[in-house]
Amino acid sequence: MTDDTIIRVRDLKTQFGDQVVHEHLDLDIHSGEVLGIVGGSGTGKSVLLRTILGLNHAVEGSIEIFGKLRSEMTPEEEHAVERRWGVLFQDGALFSSLTVAQNIQVPLKEHLKLSQTLMDEIAALKIALVGLPAEAGPKFPSELSGGMRKRAGLARALALDPEIVFLDEPTAGLDPIGASAFDDLIKNLQATLGLTVFMVTHDLDSLYAICDRIAVLAHKKVLVTGPISEMLKQEEPWIKEYFHGPRGRAAMAAKSAPPRS
Repeated sequence: MTDDTIIRVRDLKTQFGDQVVHEHLDLDIHSGEVLGIVGGSGTGKSVLLRTILGLNHAVEGSIEIFGKLRSEMTPEEEHAVERRWGVLFQDGALFSSLTVAQNIQVPLKEHLKLSQTLMDEIAALKIALVGLPAEAGPKFPSELSGGMRKRAGLARALALDPEIVFLDEPTAGLDPIGASAFDDLIKNLQATLGLTVFMVTHDLDSLYAICDRIAVLAHKKVLVTGPISEMLKQEEPWIKEYFHGPRGRAAMAAKSAPPRS
């Protein structure tokens, strides 16, 4: 591993029944970067995320995390690795029977032995960190808007002060204003906390706004990686259409527009 590579995926193959999702897939995730994962429908973006997390099992290949092969980790080592990352699934994936504060405390209870008073204080801190009002803490997910649920899910993902955060379609379902605000939140948290961010997204505005590198999934593998400028040079048909189509041109124009006074 290079000094700044914290996760290395090599020759990965994932398969469900007869359906091969990934084959010979390679990917590096560097410390401190925001990496955007894009691809057409059915290319396995979320499957890749879940496989790195260990929620899906690879058929072949290796995943090296913080310098250790996942296949060689003891249960204790896997548990220790899980403390070093946080995950935001689509729509927050909050426990509906728990309040926002209680949701945030779930990983604290799983990994640490803390007093209830301290967990309450940590939950309140994380709620403020993601821009939610204090009164969101005692509310249930059903009482929140979609954007607030995503922020609550992010607060839970940050509960253990992780080094890397995995985001699965974080702006899906949000209106343009809400999506832009969430992008700004991720960008500010990444800069402030020094996070590494692995983000599955189809949102071109997010790619332009916050991603340092982009990895394109196609033909069952990572076809190309690089900054947005590299994506704009690609001649592969799907990549070219994605980044140069109407939405791509709109996102580029929005990125180039001067800030509002």
